[in-house]
Amino acid sequence: MANISTTKMSSKGQIVIPDIIRKQLNLKPGSQFVVVGDKDVVILKNISPPALNEFDDLIAEARRKGKKVGLKKSDILDAVRTVRGKTK
Repeated sequence: MANISTTKMSSKGQIVIPDIIRKQLNLKPGSQFVVVGDKDVVILKNISPPALNEFDDLIAEARRKGKKVGLKKSDILDAVRTVRGKTK
């Protein structure tokens, strides 16, 4: 069952997540959240960066598609230089 608690917002818009909820959700200093507001409801959704190994499938698929269309490493380097406003 979910723990329910109350808290207040400071004059700077800061809120304190009660200790019991921080412990239950294993929240640490620096935890990041998506904040959604709708009418009188505010939702905080804890987010964490994905593990690097979760990108393996995406990278493999991008490489397959790049190879299929004839994309070369130099094409990618040129695109990065262009976006960064640099020339060769």
